[in-house]
Amino acid sequence: MRPSFEVLISDLAGRQLGVVTRAQLLGVGLTDRVLSRRFRQQRLRRIHRGVYLVGPLTAPHAPEMAAVLASGRGAVVSHRSAAALWSLLRHPGQAGPVDVTVPGGTRGNRPGVRARRVIRLEPDETTTWKAIPITTPARTLLDLAGDLVREGRAREFERVLATAQRSNLIARTELLSLLVRHQRRPGASLVRELMENRTGPALTRSEAEERLLALIRDGRLPEPRVNAMVAEYEVDFLWAGQRLVVEVDGYEFHSGRSSFEGDRRRDADLAALGFRVLRVTWRQLNEERQVVLALIARVLGQGEGR
Repeated sequence: MRPSFEVLISDLAGRQLGVVTRAQLLGVGLTDRVLSRRFRQQRLRRIHRGVYLVGPLTAPHAPEMAAVLASGRGAVVSHRSAAALWSLLRHPGQAGPVDVTVPGGTRGNRPGVRARRVIRLEPDETTTWKAIPITTPARTLLDLAGDLVREGRAREFERVLATAQRSNLIARTELLSLLVRHQRRPGASLVRELMENRTGPALTRSEAEERLLALIRDGRLPEPRVNAMVAEYEVDFLWAGQRLVVEVDGYEFHSGRSSFEGDRRRDADLAALGFRVLRVTWRQLNEERQVVLALIARVLGQGEGR
């Protein structure tokens, strides 16, 4: 017995996050008259021309699936939208267009869709995320680097790359292989520089850490590892060769004396392992920047005049 239209539509929508195309509905046997009736009953709702949402409720990530279906064969979610799905950027919700890459595509942008056209996408540069065709994390990072470099936001990309590495979302070899293939793409030189940096991209977790990292780089001190592990502890900044740890905090930023005393036990444990621990407060980062820089430089053996 042939399944009913309801079953066929439900199965199709279930595989595509609640989104179907007109061609797919006609393919299972619906007629224009039946489609019109379903629109009136709000059992189908138009998202893009020829792309519909099944039912009265909006499914999570239906806009991304709809953007792909509306953009033609081979289209995939990419750039910022892909980075959001991979949890590398904050998801914009309903705000802003969905980024898609269309290999060999000729369709223009649709409302709510920002199409990027390329000659082709290699098979190993695309995958699926909850049934949504999408660029791989490595290709997503390469695309995102180009956008952020053009916008003068290289440091933001560094944080995204560090997040991807910390979450084991990418393999170093995969990204380096992609760079060989796309060595002239915008942003490729930045990705290569960060991947070849001995300490890797820096992932800061607070505004205070970000300010101290900027101070260290402006002062041209040796690059530290950021949020690195020393024995059982994760420290804010580490110069392993010089056995130096810098923590960004202060008594006033802790919840109570127990936290303060815990930090001191931590410092003692690190000292027992042969590390010198310096602590920098938010006030010092705002009011005594050069003093902080000079202190770190002196401990690192960089001299007083940096």
